[in-house]
Amino acid sequence: MALFKSTPTSTLNLQVRPGGDLALLRGMAKAVLEEHRTDPKALDEVFLERYTHGFEKYRELCEATEWSDLERQSGLSETDIRRAAEIYSRSKRTLISWCLGITQHEHGVNTVREILNLLLLRGNLGREGAGPSPVRGHSNVQGNRTCGIDHRPTPEFLDRLAEACQIEPSRAHGLDTVDVVAAMNTGTVKVFVGMGGNFALAAPDTAFTAQGLRQCDLTVHVSTKLNRSHLTHGRQALILPCLGRTELDLQRGGPQSTSVEDSMSMVHLSTGKKRPASPYLLSEPAIIAGVAHATLPESSTPWAWYVDDYDRIRDVMAKALDGFEDFNRRVRRALGFRLRQPARELVFHTPSGRAEFSTADLPDVIPEADEVLVLQTMRSHDQWNTTIYSDNDRYRGVKNLRTLIFMNADDMRARGISEGDLVDITATARDGTTRSLREYRALTYDVPRGSAAGYMPEMNVLVAHNDYSQQSDQPLMKNIKVRVTPSHQ
Repeated sequence: MALFKSTPTSTLNLQVRPGGDLALLRGMAKAVLEEHRTDPKALDEVFLERYTHGFEKYRELCEATEWSDLERQSGLSETDIRRAAEIYSRSKRTLISWCLGITQHEHGVNTVREILNLLLLRGNLGREGAGPSPVRGHSNVQGNRTCGIDHRPTPEFLDRLAEACQIEPSRAHGLDTVDVVAAMNTGTVKVFVGMGGNFALAAPDTAFTAQGLRQCDLTVHVSTKLNRSHLTHGRQALILPCLGRTELDLQRGGPQSTSVEDSMSMVHLSTGKKRPASPYLLSEPAIIAGVAHATLPESSTPWAWYVDDYDRIRDVMAKALDGFEDFNRRVRRALGFRLRQPARELVFHTPSGRAEFSTADLPDVIPEADEVLVLQTMRSHDQWNTTIYSDNDRYRGVKNLRTLIFMNADDMRARGISEGDLVDITATARDGTTRSLREYRALTYDVPRGSAAGYMPEMNVLVAHNDYSQQSDQPLMKNIKVRVTPSHQ
């Protein structure tokens, strides 16, 4: 882009059917295994023997899988799958990256495991320039799980937390997003506290989520800017404005820095330098510590002392969290430090002590009814999560429009839909309930036959709150079964 002209971004671009990625990956593995019959170098035999377990069962599974099934489930031809496999076989080092298009399906976990299967075949793990590379999001998403924000914490972590903080943490499991929405609607969750974000629009089943928030006794949002969630509130509501990360955070101990983790597991400091938008703004740690001090007056935790100097918080983190030893010194290195990843060092915490091949069944991702399309939600170019900066999408050549659905040209013709026509979109959940959007614009786009796409958060209304993966609890934002019909029929 810096050259002010388009540049090639790939040597092969394949339009996979939504949810068909596992079939593509297994087809590539099947092709590599077939190549190995005549070329011993197609596989890294030494790596497989030394570091893996279950290879022969996986080989048998691939050999038993018919090409016709792989073609049907991936939406690709055997020729195209073999072309992808050839590129992989000729590569000396391979990274495979993925994001929500892989994970937000019922079988998302199995697909990620299939990615690892393919990488293991040629030893693309534990060496420079190779391996799995999930696009995991910004520091709030990635760092909080690393630092123990887990609704199902392990007993070992809770023991370390108790010792480091001199508290007795609850041993009961908490709730994830899907369960929180359900619990608010049943009245089990009465208080909602949000640290940033836009929960009302980011969660699935927009109407059901909003209904749950309104039933809460209290909703609290710690935020840098107003959003729709602040208007979708409980019987009592607080909006607590906070400093942004680019703003100077001055505490009694002087200017403060927050520690963040990037997508590549690097931890470093982030220091704001801009003058705060208001002299009355507090930092997130100061707000949380203030709330804790006011609601837990008998607590022995030195809340204000922690806020005076964030290094004190990091000292406690160093005691409670694996990989954070000597935190304050290491985080001040020029590039910070990398969190240890055992698999990167070819250390595998598995029953066999090796990397274990997965032998998941090939999922059937094709809807039973011909008139049903599989819709995937996505972001536009001028958008960051639920923050929409404009109604333009430079990625896809769209201007001044978000209430749209991208469709395959053949699918449009089969439904009597022309370019720009208004259509109604109706999603059917697993429990048979339906949710609809009315009068969206249908636009022709290069998507696979039988699929469609549109923008989140507008289309989150189509995702039922109980339509989530049984493997990962991820809402099925990339696998919404819909019927599209011309409006006013």
